Amino acid sequence: MFSERTSVGLDVHARSVVAAAIDGVTGELVQARLTPSHDHIRSWLRELAGPVAVAYEAGPTGFGLARSLTAAGVRCEVVAPSKLQRPAGDRVKTDAKDAVHLARLLRLDEFVSVSVPSVEQETARDLVRAREDARADLMRGRHRLSKLLLRQGIVYSGGRAWTDAHDVWLRRQRFESAPLQLTFESDYDAVLAVQARRDRLDHAIEAMAADSQFTPLVRRLGCLRGVGALTGLALAVEIGDWHRFTGRTIGAFVGLVPSEYSSGQSRVQGSITKTGNTHVRRLLVEAAWHHRARYVAGKAMRERWDVASPAARARGDAGNRRLHARWNTFRARRKRHVIANVAIARELAGWCWSLAVMDD
Repeated sequence: MFSERTSVGLDVHARSVVAAAIDGVTGELVQARLTPSHDHIRSWLRELAGPVAVAYEAGPTGFGLARSLTAAGVRCEVVAPSKLQRPAGDRVKTDAKDAVHLARLLRLDEFVSVSVPSVEQETARDLVRAREDARADLMRGRHRLSKLLLRQGIVYSGGRAWTDAHDVWLRRQRFESAPLQLTFESDYDAVLAVQARRDRLDHAIEAMAADSQFTPLVRRLGCLRGVGALTGLALAVEIGDWHRFTGRTIGAFVGLVPSEYSSGQSRVQGSITKTGNTHVRRLLVEAAWHHRARYVAGKAMRERWDVASPAARARGDAGNRRLHARWNTFRARRKRHVIANVAIARELAGWCWSLAVMDD
């Protein structure tokens, strides 16, 4: 329930901030165009009738402003842009109107705020996202290189691609055309450079997962199949505060629940919503494939269990058995594997939540 006297909406951009303040007592509307300087914004807020509450949309400018205002004793809400309520017939959009709209929604408490990460969590999240970017760049680079060879009628048939043997085969390729040879060397060098960058990021992530404030959570999540150090740290820093959710709601947060359109007596469900954090959803879907094979606690799993608490090991073992049994059920019902795997990923998200909120 809104308790402050003045509600302030900020439309924040890289080079300017448009502000609108509504006084709850007098009804006065005050508007201003400010610089992105946190000191300038705080000094303008001090001129308003207090106490003051502020709201702005989450975006590329990050969470520095929210941390600065919170440290100054001002309640600041970072609003989810996709959840903002807007009039259906409104065809005029300006920065000033957006700021006033935010101020009114803040006063009515009609908004959905996002969780503001700590500085440590945000820096760790940037690290795992840099690794995600490197993975995507490596996939694109390999695709360009392989299709360049395919256009020349050259196809590797010595086993799995992108292994040491495949790399030796690539280095032996030579072309009579100088431009083609230069193109091949350029694409091959790009693959090697991105692969080296990915490996450096992997080492940094493994070091952070082994010795940081996220280590206890990563070790608990590692009790599940398919959740190693990289996936565990990524889940920890991307989701942040796991207590915001329950085992039922976390699947909706990562977009793994079916879309639905129901009216009257009809109920129609479609494909998954694919809303929320794309990175977390991809990691969960990839991890879910590990539960398809017969469940055996191998060497890697036992090494992860050795650094976790007995309660986490027992919980992880129960989850592994349950998810593998679910896979067997879907196979018996002849469900398509991609559909079954998404259902497993949705349930895996719930098991991750149960381990994340567990006390060590």
